[in-house]
Amino acid sequence: MYFTDRGIEELAQRRGGEEVTLDWLAEQLRTFVDLNPDFEVPVERLATWLARLDDEDDE
Repeated sequence: MYFTDRGIEELAQRRGGEEVTLDWLAEQLRTFVDLNPDFEVPVERLATWLARLDDEDDE
């Protein structure tokens, strides 16, 4: 188990039943980076990965 799995599991337990929009998620990521600028690169990578999940060129 990776350390990040704990946070992912907590997210699923606490908010797993909720529905959110991608606009809401994007705003939360912006706020997180504003508060934690050291995480700008990892958040950018995650956002880019999520945005391109369906791109056939990346396979």
